[in-house]
Amino acid sequence: MSIFYKTKPNQLKIVSFVAVQILFASFCEAQNKTNSNTQDLKLWYDKPSEKWVEALPVGNGRIGAMIFGGVEEELLQLNESTLWSGGPVKTNVNPESKNYLPKIREALLQEEDYSKANQLTRKMQGLYSQSYLPLGDILIKQNFNNAKPTFYYRDLDIENAVATTKFIINDVEYTREIFTSAPDNVMLVRISANKKGALTFDVSSKSQLKFSPSTKGNNELIISGKAPANVDPSYYNVKGREPIIYEDPTGCDGMRYQYRIKAVNKDGSVTTTDSEIKIKNASEVILYIAAATSFNGFDKCPDKDGKDENKIASNRINKAVKKSYSQLFNSHIADYKHYFDRVSFAVKDTVNTPIKLKLPSNERLKAYSNGAYDPKIETLYFQYGRYLLISSSRPGGPPANLQGIWNQKLRAPWSSNYTININTQMNYWPAEVTNLSEMHQPLLDWIQSLAKTGKATAREFYNANGWVAHHNSDLWALSNPVGDKGDGDPVWANWWMGGNWLTQHLYEHYRFTGDKKFLAEKAYPVMKDAALFSLDWLVEDKNGYLVTAPSTSPENKFKDSKGKEQSVSVATTMDMSIIRDLFDNLIEASETLGTDKAFREILIAKRAKLYPLQIGKNGTLMEWYKDFEETDIHHRHASHLFGLHPGREITPLTTDFFNAAKKSLEVRGDEGTGWSKGWKINWWARLQDGDHAYSLIRQLLNYVDPSSGNSGAGGTYPNFFDAHPPFQIDGNFAGTAGMTEMLLQSQANYIQLLPALPKAWSEGNVKGLIARGGFEIDMDWSKQQLNNATVKSLNGAECIIITKVPVKIKDSDIVSQKTDNGYKISFKTSKGKTYQIVKL
Repeated sequence: MSIFYKTKPNQLKIVSFVAVQILFASFCEAQNKTNSNTQDLKLWYDKPSEKWVEALPVGNGRIGAMIFGGVEEELLQLNESTLWSGGPVKTNVNPESKNYLPKIREALLQEEDYSKANQLTRKMQGLYSQSYLPLGDILIKQNFNNAKPTFYYRDLDIENAVATTKFIINDVEYTREIFTSAPDNVMLVRISANKKGALTFDVSSKSQLKFSPSTKGNNELIISGKAPANVDPSYYNVKGREPIIYEDPTGCDGMRYQYRIKAVNKDGSVTTTDSEIKIKNASEVILYIAAATSFNGFDKCPDKDGKDENKIASNRINKAVKKSYSQLFNSHIADYKHYFDRVSFAVKDTVNTPIKLKLPSNERLKAYSNGAYDPKIETLYFQYGRYLLISSSRPGGPPANLQGIWNQKLRAPWSSNYTININTQMNYWPAEVTNLSEMHQPLLDWIQSLAKTGKATAREFYNANGWVAHHNSDLWALSNPVGDKGDGDPVWANWWMGGNWLTQHLYEHYRFTGDKKFLAEKAYPVMKDAALFSLDWLVEDKNGYLVTAPSTSPENKFKDSKGKEQSVSVATTMDMSIIRDLFDNLIEASETLGTDKAFREILIAKRAKLYPLQIGKNGTLMEWYKDFEETDIHHRHASHLFGLHPGREITPLTTDFFNAAKKSLEVRGDEGTGWSKGWKINWWARLQDGDHAYSLIRQLLNYVDPSSGNSGAGGTYPNFFDAHPPFQIDGNFAGTAGMTEMLLQSQANYIQLLPALPKAWSEGNVKGLIARGGFEIDMDWSKQQLNNATVKSLNGAECIIITKVPVKIKDSDIVSQKTDNGYKISFKTSKGKTYQIVKL
């Protein structure tokens, strides 16, 4: 028997009835365990993965693994979040840089010679960032004499952060359960068979890095090795230059690493050879996996001053094996669900076609791409973004990089680094608003390190005060403009607002949490130093405005008066919007803390002289200092809209600029890479056009065939990773953040409920979202209108809410008032108290 569904006219897809029955039984069991709002929160497949973007990710912020789900050979591709090439950033790499700044400003402000400015800007470049590296591969080989499974199933349960593979061969069911525990910092693989003594397999491992295997006792495999001292970006290939260098004569760069695999069997036997663990005739075996590097901080030599990775890894695995599997599993579940279960999101399926839940996730995604109605795949994608953030960014570890913590390549795309002209920031857009503030902490801590290296960069490259960071960074908090001292194109290599933009995250953390201690001790000093650089960087133009010169708009170009493509200009809109945002945040912070009045007044005076937003002749928001012709009107970056999102400069109350921003997006179009579509969802949500934002969600969730290479528009791979292409995790995070912006906004000192609700989400509910000011929000709606909401006050602040329908506070006489911006209701709150809002 088969089950059919339509994908395109005259096209039918056949799905194995056995797989359907198995999954349906599993789904019904899950439904029975929880309430009626239980969502479909599993990715599942009916065959092993062949490509990396079909494998399933697990992680605990330290250890990451991609699980392929093979039958006779299972591959677990490992990462460790601190395993990078290189070492502490070098200083004095380009002492001549600052001498070119006056010449560049003269070329721009007096001569208007953009070609000359571009060539001179190349003189102000430093070294490339280092690379995030793969740790190794674990291979689990079971010999079934090429017998084919009569049943196969694998899944990733994002509600519990557990990956499972099951198959039946010769009437024996084999099961592998895999999870990474944050509390115990180990990865667990439980392999079992439902027939006694049916497990016979070998475990081996290898690495693309230099490594040596060894064994301990009769059940432990150890892989020890060393990372390169330098890895050039994959796009930088100079003839005669070795792109990967292992040895550093100074004994500083190139960290050590180690991971250990220990097998504990219930029955049967376990032995080791020089490079393998061999299991025979067992019924259940648990593999304990621990990993560590010698990384000892961004400013410490990882070789001579590194930590003892051998001691760290052995201690972790020795502690873990003293606990039972159930103890480790229960601890993992409790820890993970403490974060994940804070938020739920459901959209009513008005068609109610359960057949979609019985399709493997890749087939379901294909059907959705072909127009199928499937709101649960959208809410699954929303929660998958939260899963990925919990799995790749944990307090005490480094921030999620361009690929989270999952990377298989020695020279990864764009070094899998921190790309801080959009991508790193985008990773953390969902953190606060989807109730994962703790996962924001790695970025907030890393910014402190970046501010330190950035002070040296500001002095060396520009003879400026404060701190600066540019386009790329890494584990070592690199802050100089990359390009290997002249080989980089200024269109991407030279951009001076990375640090300024990142400070927004410090202030946003305060706005969401109300943590004044954090604001005073961590955020304000770093924000102030970023502003000190900006004050030195700004110069007056001929009209008396303060402008940035040189200035670029990330990765985009314009045509000068001669029709020549250029990238280096003056006062790009993004520059000026970021600086205004920084000054606004600092002024507010100073007032909140009751400190630094003299500096606050300087900022207020300087802010008044900043070059303002401009509207071009075609009604769009100008991206450049002048109304230059675009070289690519559909460019993936639309950085000049920073003031709309993630900034708060452009709102419905700034009508002209609001309309100009909308016109800019209309001209830009919906085309773009995965992360670009993600940003556009957020922009259209801020424009309060939920249907347009929703159309971009559908585009973001467009199935991308992993065999198609890197051509074509962005979308989603079979394992639901974002396709830039290739894979970049920021698109996943931006998608989750964009959906949240459609449901809740609070950037303008008031809370908007359902500001951009699309027709496709006409009925639903969401619980646990966080608004700025410290409010936890639950909402229920139908017929595209709010029915009721609950507001839990986390800090006791005054609450101002805007709705599209009249509301009141339950059991009170507080009623909303109609305004030009909707219905407004204001009320004082008490910390910890919950308030009910009902539709009138």
